[in-house]
Amino acid sequence: MSSATVPLSKSPNRLIGTIFGAVYLLVGLLGFTVTGGVGFVSPDGGLLLGIFQVNPLHNVAHLLIGAALLIAGLSSVSAAKGVNGIVGAAYLLLGIVGFFLAADPSSPVNFLALNTADHFLHLGSAVVLGGVALGADKAVRATV
Repeated sequence: MSSATVPLSKSPNRLIGTIFGAVYLLVGLLGFTVTGGVGFVSPDGGLLLGIFQVNPLHNVAHLLIGAALLIAGLSSVSAAKGVNGIVGAAYLLLGIVGFFLAADPSSPVNFLALNTADHFLHLGSAVVLGGVALGADKAVRATV
């Protein structure tokens, strides 16, 4: 059975990629409801769900990441595995670097308006996405 014909329910990478993709798309759209009047790259954003700080650029990033995850998850095991791994690695880096930004969250370097809650969420996403990319669907090589 080729990686494209493995059903979504039989591939952890496809399932997680699709779910995370849909969630990140939703979060990206909802983010715009709290960023009216916030500068595109302002370090001080609006609070999504009362805890996660976002600005319009952060929302666009969520939309792009969500679309990549969703498209890969709906495409094939190898695409989902590759995108999950790449996004997981990027979120791991962002989660770690974010804690250094937390020392001065109003710094212009914080162009995604990240706060501590964002850092933990990014690390959690990294663990799930990276973990499934590394540990599941072993018979399929990731080729993105």
